[in-house]
Amino acid sequence: MARTHGRGGAGTRKTNKKGQVKGSGGQRRRGLEGKGPTPKAEDRVYHAKHKAKLARQRRDSGRHVKETPEMVVGRNPVIECLHARVPATALYIAQGTKNDERLSEAVAMCNTRNVPIHEVPRHEMDRMTGNGMHQGIGLQIPPYKYAEVEDLMQQVRDTGETGMFVILDNITDPRNLGAVVRSVAAFGGHGVIIPERRSASVTAVAWRTSAGTAARLPVARATNITRTVQQFQKNGYQVVGLDGDGDHTLDSYDGGTDPVVIVIGSEGKGISRLVRENCDVIMSIPMSPGVESLNASVAAGAVLSEFARQRRAAR
Repeated sequence: MARTHGRGGAGTRKTNKKGQVKGSGGQRRRGLEGKGPTPKAEDRVYHAKHKAKLARQRRDSGRHVKETPEMVVGRNPVIECLHARVPATALYIAQGTKNDERLSEAVAMCNTRNVPIHEVPRHEMDRMTGNGMHQGIGLQIPPYKYAEVEDLMQQVRDTGETGMFVILDNITDPRNLGAVVRSVAAFGGHGVIIPERRSASVTAVAWRTSAGTAARLPVARATNITRTVQQFQKNGYQVVGLDGDGDHTLDSYDGGTDPVVIVIGSEGKGISRLVRENCDVIMSIPMSPGVESLNASVAAGAVLSEFARQRRAAR
């Protein structure tokens, strides 16, 4: 057969490649497939709006979140709350829950106090409590109504009494808060002030630890503890900060009969630097050798007891 020459001859194949010709392996087909909606600018890690979003989240993380009702679950915790007269808005019982003395007692106390009782499906109780460890019972606690610092000082002025308050700084354990509230109420104090952020709040745990005194003693929240200290000073209060390296000791300090504010920090961190610098007196509690510090609620009880003694002696 004659060979063909030139362009377009029969039997010729135009190609620039040598050897076997391969396909794309599906790359072209996959390249034509959709990749979904374009992410928002704030969700793209390389975008400036993403950095702004992260900065906004960091700012908001320290802000006070709106209080919501709390659900106390478990038979013993519910009974403890009811005995401590923690305010409750409803008692929830899962359908099919086995009855016992504790459940009957909870129902009886709620009936006596006109607390509504609702029977709900078990899956609904799981959803409400966030887990299945509720033992078939849950007590709904409303958000605590905090007082205003200005109102507390005005109430003391109206009664003509000598004010005595406790400010808690860096206290994050609600059991400590509840125990301090109980001590302040026991020794004639007029209220407790806590920071609005990074602090324990009045939860069901604090209610139980206070043995119900949280219903009688007001707790206020302050946006800035340093400014609150200065506010008390402008109203004639002596501000006493507790610290192991204090210039005065509880044995030698006799100012408990004056209007006084006791500032107590955590066992580990102590009082914040700015708060300490604004205290009128830094006072320590004498202790036996080998004991470095006291729990915040124990320290509060010791000081409040001594100040209450001084006030009784001055009458």
